[in-house]
Amino acid sequence: MGSIYLIRHGQASFGADDYDVLSPVGVRQSQALGDHLARLGLRLDRCVAGDLRRQQDTARLALAAMSANGCPVPAVETDPAFNEFDADGVIRTLLPGLLPDEPEALHILRNAAQHRSEFQRLFALMVQRWYDGQHPDDGLESWAAFTARIASGLQRILERAASGDNIAIFTSGGSIAALLHLVTRITPSQAFTLNWQIINTSLSQLKFRGNDVALASFNCQAHVQLLKAPELITYR
Repeated sequence: MGSIYLIRHGQASFGADDYDVLSPVGVRQSQALGDHLARLGLRLDRCVAGDLRRQQDTARLALAAMSANGCPVPAVETDPAFNEFDADGVIRTLLPGLLPDEPEALHILRNAAQHRSEFQRLFALMVQRWYDGQHPDDGLESWAAFTARIASGLQRILERAASGDNIAIFTSGGSIAALLHLVTRITPSQAFTLNWQIINTSLSQLKFRGNDVALASFNCQAHVQLLKAPELITYR
């Protein structure tokens, strides 16, 4: 059987003008992951990343750390099918309908870095309405379209995969949630309950034989836990 390793990007710049940039912690997480994979002696036959900067940079840094430890590494292939869903679009579209019940929502969202727990609560509410289809048809990518995009990316990987290949996918939490939904048939609600637990640069493993895919492990954190550096365990 082959293995597909789903890797969430390193910590991005939450609350900054450009979220899609790894924070200094995100850089350290990515390097720690690469060091850990090298110590495990993992041979990667392919590496695929979405085209978001945080995904690409996590892949680049992790592979560079593996290479520095003497491991041969493949080039990074880009497939935008593994990009995250449009979180900003979800907020823009779903926020107006939330305001009657959450009058402080706009203030919290504008000052998210100072209100992290409240931001997460509100964001989870909007995401729930999004995957339930409770939003206007205004061009926002729907949950159904998002999962179809992810499924198409997974199918392309399986079509090119040889038996026994080890393939890394550097992606995002929502994309991993969609893959869990597709592979295990859990509901969107259950998938996002798991999504909120996925730490930055965690490792989840799928096993495949042909087009048959199964979940083997989820949200492995060993590479940061072994460093005994709790500041490297982040969720956004």
